[in-house]
Amino acid sequence: MCGIAGYIAKDKQTLDPEILDRLCTALGHRGPDGEGRYVKGPVGFIQTRLAIIDLDTGDQPIYHENGSALVANGEIYNYVELRKSLCEASFKTRSDSETALRVYARDNIDGFDALRGMYAFAIHDAVENQVVLCRDPFGIKQLYYVETPEYFAFASEAQALIAAGLVGRDVRADARSELLQVQFTTGSDMIFDGIKRLLPGETIVLSNGRIIDRRRRQVLGDSASVGTHLEAALTDWDRVFEESVRVHQRSDVDYAMFLSGGVDSASLLGMMHRLNERPVTAYTAAFEASSVHDEREIARDVAKACNANHIEVMFSERDFWTLLPEVAARMDDPVADYAILPTYKLASEAARDFKVVLCGEGGDELFGGYGRYRSVMRPLLLGGRVMRSKGAFDKIDVLRPDVLEGWRDGIAASESRENRGKRSRLAVAQAVDCSDWLPNDLLIKLDRMLMANGLEGRTPFLDPMVAEFAYQLPDRLKVRKGVGKFLLRSWLERCLPMAHPFAKKRGFTVPVAEWISGQGKRLGPLVANQAGILEIADPSKVEKLFNTPGKREGAACWHLLFYALWHQANVLGHAPEKDVFETLAP
Repeated sequence: MCGIAGYIAKDKQTLDPEILDRLCTALGHRGPDGEGRYVKGPVGFIQTRLAIIDLDTGDQPIYHENGSALVANGEIYNYVELRKSLCEASFKTRSDSETALRVYARDNIDGFDALRGMYAFAIHDAVENQVVLCRDPFGIKQLYYVETPEYFAFASEAQALIAAGLVGRDVRADARSELLQVQFTTGSDMIFDGIKRLLPGETIVLSNGRIIDRRRRQVLGDSASVGTHLEAALTDWDRVFEESVRVHQRSDVDYAMFLSGGVDSASLLGMMHRLNERPVTAYTAAFEASSVHDEREIARDVAKACNANHIEVMFSERDFWTLLPEVAARMDDPVADYAILPTYKLASEAARDFKVVLCGEGGDELFGGYGRYRSVMRPLLLGGRVMRSKGAFDKIDVLRPDVLEGWRDGIAASESRENRGKRSRLAVAQAVDCSDWLPNDLLIKLDRMLMANGLEGRTPFLDPMVAEFAYQLPDRLKVRKGVGKFLLRSWLERCLPMAHPFAKKRGFTVPVAEWISGQGKRLGPLVANQAGILEIADPSKVEKLFNTPGKREGAACWHLLFYALWHQANVLGHAPEKDVFETLAP
């Protein structure tokens, strides 16, 4: 896990080494174990390293004997198998990342389909004088780029491109609308004008700093589901899941995991318990007494059954007010998901003793866990509805009418694009979430919050072999009698019944609305008069909203508070103060 960035000057422009210096400084938090640099003519790469595999010889850039060079962020889990299929004697390191360079040298960009892992990497092909950028098919690792008539530049975080002076801080209105309504943004264009995301599974080839080829790897099929019986599916799933967790545990440093009271993380701990001789360390977020569901009791039972070293990390209201400015500042690609807060604190605690944690992201998307999937499956006359048909500010008269125009256009485009082949309604909904919600909310949250603390997060559910198995399951093994993730719950009931997998799903909730409501009178005027909020809302209406209790109003207040703090740090460039109130103070 690292940070990477690069700059390619066009048309004989000169490569300014100070640009690489600024990129390296901006990504320093992603790689406390060292940095590397590559410069050849108009091409320059940097990498900041968090050493996980091949601690001694895995420094980057990594070079091929033909002169080509690679910088990479992430992990390629099947590097052991790939080395055997390549000329292993030619390898210069024991690094998993070198396999990407060797695969490319043999098979060109077609070879990237063989990679299993989370990765974003860049290769300077010295033979063809081309630069190749590639991102893993789920988008677990991010890569951003900017293209101008003078240069092409890329980085693991968008803020590095801004910090290097390569692009401005202008906010796109349509992306801002998405963020306010649904808490994340869609597509290849991020919220900053001029910065693009390399899409999940996308590979681009550049010559003279210009894109000449673009391909995208798909891990979700277009065909109808494959019929199978429950018993056979359970046997196959046990094999697939064990193999995925096994390769995701490949590391030269110790690892732990994040445990909630949910099915996905309980399944993960159950399999890790099977595969590890020593007790697994599991971290669980807990909240002070409030109205939200507390998952500690189930997590304790699961941890005890697996003989895990269970560590509960308390997240308090004080943490909310003191950590939020820093957390919002870290989300350069903004995600108004309140789970960023406990994720940040869990990461800070785990990073004291570990460099790697395994996490349960992806289980809901691949196995049909969300309630919105069940709504999509029902006919409209029986209560069915389109996903994300309502936004946080629907029927809340606070924002200017033009601010919310077209807020659902990106989601609608994804729905149209993913409705292909013989996919069922459920399969289309899953594909839509894997296209945008997963990479642009959950995985950005995981990356930024963990890397802010020098911690790598691994997601065994988000593996091509797991996706191939899970996505083609018939709907009846995903959703049955109103219960999502039926197959996964059935497997967990057999392997770890104390997880109570068929108990009603409560969901992961942070009591942000409760905390905001308690400070509404003080907070309302501060939020209302922020520069970012004055651009989009009537300040008197904002103040009134913060004094109005209610679940929907609380959600809208949270989105405004997050956006105000994000705008302060990422648009205005103001460093966060010691708490929310001081950060927002005039």
